[in-house]
Amino acid sequence: MQLSGAEITIRCLEEEGVEYIFGYPGGAVLFIYDALFQQDKVKHILVRHEQAALHAADAYARASGRPGVALVTSGPGVTNAVTGIATAYMDSIPMVIISGQVPTAAIGLDAFQEVDTVGITRPCVKHNFLVKRIEDLATTLKKAFYVATTGRPGPVLVDIPKDVSQQMAEFVYPASIAMRSYQPEVKADPVQVRNAVEVLLQARRPMVYAGGGVVLGNAAEPLRKLVQALGAPCTTTLMGLGAYPGNDPLYVGMPGMHGTYEANLGMQHCDVLLAVGARFDDRVIGNPQHFSVEGRRIIHIDIDPSSISKRVRVDMPLVGDVGEVLGAMLAQLQISQKRLDSQALTAWWQQIEEWRGRQCLHYEGSSTIIKPQFVVESLYQVTGGEAIVTSDVGQHQMWAAQYYLFNRPRQWLNSGGLGTMGFGLPAAMGAQLAFPDTPVACVTGEASIQMCIQELSTCKQYHLPVKIVNLNNRYLGMVRQWQQILHGNRYSESYMDALPDFVKLAESYGHVGLRIERPEDVEPALREAFSLKNRVVFLDFQTDPTENVFPMVKAGKGLTEMLLGAEDL
Repeated sequence: MQLSGAEITIRCLEEEGVEYIFGYPGGAVLFIYDALFQQDKVKHILVRHEQAALHAADAYARASGRPGVALVTSGPGVTNAVTGIATAYMDSIPMVIISGQVPTAAIGLDAFQEVDTVGITRPCVKHNFLVKRIEDLATTLKKAFYVATTGRPGPVLVDIPKDVSQQMAEFVYPASIAMRSYQPEVKADPVQVRNAVEVLLQARRPMVYAGGGVVLGNAAEPLRKLVQALGAPCTTTLMGLGAYPGNDPLYVGMPGMHGTYEANLGMQHCDVLLAVGARFDDRVIGNPQHFSVEGRRIIHIDIDPSSISKRVRVDMPLVGDVGEVLGAMLAQLQISQKRLDSQALTAWWQQIEEWRGRQCLHYEGSSTIIKPQFVVESLYQVTGGEAIVTSDVGQHQMWAAQYYLFNRPRQWLNSGGLGTMGFGLPAAMGAQLAFPDTPVACVTGEASIQMCIQELSTCKQYHLPVKIVNLNNRYLGMVRQWQQILHGNRYSESYMDALPDFVKLAESYGHVGLRIERPEDVEPALREAFSLKNRVVFLDFQTDPTENVFPMVKAGKGLTEMLLGAEDL
């Protein structure tokens, strides 16, 4: 069957079972858009900015577990998309990005809307391809989906020159693909697994530290079984929230810069640390030298060998798929005659409960001004903890992570690695498309929401009834907090001096807008918003502009050097 390159592109997406493609048309991809128009299996979502296309595709992948797909044109279409590509790359999100390119004969001649897409995106993709022959197009797209979704996932870009999308060729889509230079490990060495379990069972103060790899690897169930079989405390990173139930008594909260007191001291003082799909990020362990002071043994499970001993030296690496490795560990645990020392474990839990007693997430309520923590707690109550929650980046992100208890994976969608403002609203769109019957809340701030606020138009066009929870403190909140604590209260360019009327702005897009100024109105406003199941509701909460996120570990400090409140400043 002879098809054009554009038609081959769409047929490849059909073969991969792609449901939605997020994009914005332009000259270099018009033939692909024409092919999209002539079929109805792959649905296109027209965003209002290419960055939003990438964030929406990203969140669709995070929520559904299926690869996200985006389509952008050459030149500024690609450069607008780079922030979204880098966001997905930092968080290891499986995505395929199709970009248009100028005709092959014009490449390198500074043609209209030409950029070196492969060169620009090389540092922030798992891999990228420039297709110069139509005969290679189908195989290249097959490779793109394979690379994006296997091993440590990530975004893969396929750059298609305009003439390639016009040329004709026979369509043959490979049933499978093999790449000699790319063969990710799946199963860890059985001897290493057995040795790791033996070390784990020798622990007197065990700790399980789980990250985003557990979510990406669909390994939440074996993680839960292993933690409960051990009876050990479990902490999950910002990217790992929901990998272990947030309301389980063995769960001690999130570690790191804004983690709980008990999680951070547990990480620091355990004698055996089992790290599962986590990479010892700087926001998690603070100063690596301080973290390494304590003599603990570290077992590290990760599918990416380059993450092993990258920031912290580990004693026992287990390279493989986290679900496979955890399953092997569970099997080994069942046949082992050993168990953790019950007296030592009881004493360890007594210590953890003493740390828990500090109630590090306590905050002073108010009857006159809305506390942002109270809004998130109310959101949790009103949604019964069942909503998919997206966020932007800043104080609101940390409060959402601290006060909304995530009990299942793929429920919490945020930009953890790159820290991208503007992620929240398009991410909510992608999640709502993946799960149209599930409530989706975007927890944001008045600065972040304005980065991609034009996507309120996309929400209107495609009837995506997301709820926007705007914690409006009139500041770049996290910047202001750092300026207060680290820069002597010099608030350089962190005050938002000309904010729009968000209620009127939401209404101008055809949505519902609510302004909430009193604490007693918080819960009723949330209930009203979620009762409007088919409408976008923008809730503009006027929150305390002086509130800070605690606990806090200053940059360069260790996990035991936490600020628990204003009294520690």
